[in-house]
Amino acid sequence: MKEAVDNIKNVGFLDIEVPPTIDLFEEIEKLKKEKNAILLAHFYQEPDIQDVADFIGDSLGLARMAQNTNADMIVFAGVHFMAETAKILNPNKKVVLPDLNAGCSLSDSCPPHLFKKFREEHPDHLVISYINCSAGIKALSDIICTSSNAKQIVESLPKEQKIIFAPDRNLGSYINKQSGRDMLLWNGSCMVHEIFSLEKIIKLKTRHSNALFIAHPECEEAVLEVADFVGSTSELINFVKTNPNQEFIVGTENGILHKMIKEAPGKTLIPAPPNNSCACNDCPHMKLNTLEKLYLCMKYELPEILIEEGLRIAAKKPIDRMLELSKELGIK
Repeated sequence: MKEAVDNIKNVGFLDIEVPPTIDLFEEIEKLKKEKNAILLAHFYQEPDIQDVADFIGDSLGLARMAQNTNADMIVFAGVHFMAETAKILNPNKKVVLPDLNAGCSLSDSCPPHLFKKFREEHPDHLVISYINCSAGIKALSDIICTSSNAKQIVESLPKEQKIIFAPDRNLGSYINKQSGRDMLLWNGSCMVHEIFSLEKIIKLKTRHSNALFIAHPECEEAVLEVADFVGSTSELINFVKTNPNQEFIVGTENGILHKMIKEAPGKTLIPAPPNNSCACNDCPHMKLNTLEKLYLCMKYELPEILIEEGLRIAAKKPIDRMLELSKELGIK
């Protein structure tokens, strides 16, 4: 067993066989109580993980929950930068992630050493970074934002303030268009939201003439232009729940459908088609987390997220600023 635990520490993923007779839902609930642990899960996680989570949310909701929890251990069912954010906000709590290889294509598209040089070339610019970035990028930022509060945060700043927006160029371009700003954009993107096919979506809208097409602002501009509603993950769910329409084409990661079905039973949800031969829009990083890995992660309290204190303090400042601004601006 020691060899297995060492494997978790050194390799960063769990490769221990879980007996098929174990009731994972029951065991995870037991471990929560035994270890005073809270399980936070992103909307893009597989349905089983969402069902066993204590809290399911988007980036902003998860950040707030991580900041306010009284648990001794935070188990983060999401990707690496999300677990990092939880650790940044809770230095004295243990934060674990089921699979350390659960990264993020958007975060990877913005290496800190290159972004540092980019920022130094524009010293008169304030940096707003989308929360889907590494601790290194957060530490180089002035304000962190999410897709749900980005527009309000940008518009709260003086119009003459020059801004660098990173790392998502599509979200930045959308905010520029919505706010009338001319932010300087880092050229990063999310692999899932980049693959939606405009041609296939238009054909789908033609076949389903009563369907509303809803999309996440990380999608490309041409896709957003044909959307009936653009919003964050939580906003998309709420739109489907409250809108009287009965049919929706959904332009974001497929994991959101599980929550939408629960919130809006009886409504027809159609995943937007990608520009490839696959019939799905799953984030391969999000889906690295499984119920088995989650159970083992809680049992052994590994892999653990650790951040050097100087980096943690620097990365926390722009997150705190985001949370403060959200309160000031009345963003729920």
